[in-house]
Amino acid sequence: MASSASLLSGTIEADEDAPSSLPRGNIGSAPASKSQRAPEVLVPGTQADGALRGIGNVEEGGITGILRASSHPLSLAFLYFFRSAAIAVYVLCGLFTDNYVLSIVLVVVLLSVDFWNTRNVAGRTLVGLRYWNEVDEEGESSWVFESRDPSRPANPIDAKMFWIALYAYPLGWLALFIVSLLKFNVSFLPIVFLALVFNLSNVLGFTYADRDAQRRWANSAMANSNLLGFGVGGIGGQLLGGLVTRGLGRMLG
Repeated sequence: MASSASLLSGTIEADEDAPSSLPRGNIGSAPASKSQRAPEVLVPGTQADGALRGIGNVEEGGITGILRASSHPLSLAFLYFFRSAAIAVYVLCGLFTDNYVLSIVLVVVLLSVDFWNTRNVAGRTLVGLRYWNEVDEEGESSWVFESRDPSRPANPIDAKMFWIALYAYPLGWLALFIVSLLKFNVSFLPIVFLALVFNLSNVLGFTYADRDAQRRWANSAMANSNLLGFGVGGIGGQLLGGLVTRGLGRMLG
């Protein structure tokens, strides 16, 4: 008669002896010191160790932040330096010297350097504009404007700071001119008048240079466009281009 013993009653022996010590890991568990750390969010310019090296540059304000964001920090710095130095020497010269001639010479030199730097260096590098006046063979003078390719726009910080300096400092000299009139300080009126001439010349020159650049950019855009299926040389394209050109001409002066 068949045996009723269970087939699984035996024991299965291992092929090899199990190692006495098994490797233990801590996957899924972190040390207490690290589990309590706040999560780190990495942004461009930061390190994995939590040292946010670049965040200070992003949030940094004031003069240092403006110079870091500028594409031409030296040009921007010299623009404000020469303009501020001319006003500072004019206002404070009486505190350091009683020599009227020396004060006049220093202010005139600073105004001349500022005029040349603004027209030939700062305007060209910061906003891509330059102007000058030339006389032809017949003796007629004309303004010549030069501008950067529209495909290479200026740095917004550079452009903003340039136009602020261009329009703000003439207002400062105008205030000093009014103060000199009220105090009857006639001896310094020629210097203030010369400063206004230099500053307003740059204001007019760069304002018209900017308008000329916008007008030429609009004309170039219309010449390269193909609207409503009309070619550039077609009648529809010529009529539409003429209307837009005249409209922009009236808006831009």
